[in-house]
Amino acid sequence: MSLPASSLWAMRVDEMGSEASARMITRADEAWEGARHFHAGSGDPDAIVQARSVEDVVTAVRWASLRQVPITVIGGGHSAWGTVPGGLTLDVSGLRTVEVVGDLVRIGGGATWGAVADILAGRGLGISSGDTASVGVGGLTLGGGIGWMVRAWGLAADQLVGAQVVAASGDVVEVTAQTHPELMWALRGGGGNFGVVTRFDFRAHALDAVVFAACRVVGDKRAALRAVRELMRDAPRELTVTYMDVPPMDPSAPAGAGITAVWAEPDEEAARDALAPLLARDDLVFDSLAVARYPDILLDMPAADPSAPPPGFAGGNALLAELGDEAVDELVSFRERHPASVLLLRSLGGAYADVAQEDTPFPARDATWFAMAGAFDLPGVLDVAGRADALRLEERLDALGCGFYGNFTTSTDAALAAKVFPPPTMARLAAVKREWDPQNLFRRNHNVLPA
Repeated sequence: MSLPASSLWAMRVDEMGSEASARMITRADEAWEGARHFHAGSGDPDAIVQARSVEDVVTAVRWASLRQVPITVIGGGHSAWGTVPGGLTLDVSGLRTVEVVGDLVRIGGGATWGAVADILAGRGLGISSGDTASVGVGGLTLGGGIGWMVRAWGLAADQLVGAQVVAASGDVVEVTAQTHPELMWALRGGGGNFGVVTRFDFRAHALDAVVFAACRVVGDKRAALRAVRELMRDAPRELTVTYMDVPPMDPSAPAGAGITAVWAEPDEEAARDALAPLLARDDLVFDSLAVARYPDILLDMPAADPSAPPPGFAGGNALLAELGDEAVDELVSFRERHPASVLLLRSLGGAYADVAQEDTPFPARDATWFAMAGAFDLPGVLDVAGRADALRLEERLDALGCGFYGNFTTSTDAALAAKVFPPPTMARLAAVKREWDPQNLFRRNHNVLPA
């Protein structure tokens, strides 16, 4: 829904209520241009609220619910959903407090993982998070959250034990497995379908430091991938590895193919023992293997530049029960055919597989690998034939995989929700949606329709 220009005046500050500390920003405001840009692009909503408190969120949600205006929630700003035009953008990045009580960590819904990891490192604690410091706690967790500690501790969502949610009614709800078991289940991977999470409660793990290793692939990439696959078949759960092959244009990693590994303890000898088969290979050149602070291994992506929006991306991802030779060849061949393409694989298993499938909405707990590949869709770089090839890759990944990771796509295609959530999961989520958001106010996501 996009509001007519005649109704924009109703969005002025005083219309939000005297209890609000935020203000609504519209196109008539000087702050508009700066407020509408975020990490993944630029938005064109009808209005923006930059929340500074839970009360701000409540007021904005009640305002939108009364007028049936869809809400887009932005925290870290790495999701493409903020580019969908119209509606109300609710920026919760101002809610970024971190409170630590023993091993219970309460984190504001707008916090980013780099800031959280830095605070926890000073207390000898850690939470399984994403790989990038600027990624938001909210979006990553609600979508599941594959990160460096996925084999040691599971998904980010697996460590979630409670939440404070502003529901579509505007009510503030404290959610745990005891108070609202179905809503708690839905928050652990069901996306932002059920309300605005203003606080996440996690159980943290003891973590003084990690061992981080990085090497370059200087020989046959298929052979290197097969070697990593064999290493991880029986690897201790403390070890998680990533294979990445990117072009020079990708700002998130050094160009070329490489393997990085994290050992979830500060034990360099144990890490070397686990990585021994790779360390012995002539086609892998290790540039580093040392103890590091966990916050220091998170990537620092460059800040968004509104004058240079992110390029389009054509490709797909899959959760793979097995990284077979067919999948290896499919992925490496695509990367070879397209110089401006990306290939990423992350090992799963361990604690990720300990969680029963029905315990969270996240798909494919039997997956042992996550794979993502695609080409940058830029004029003069990817032609019609290249786009067709990327579509074929997406179809092949669908056929080879046992699930799809919703956090790793730039598409806002409504049909993707059926790929993210298998039918039994979708049916259960739809029942939760009917209870907490029957009018589908929160639909700017991999949307679950109310049952």
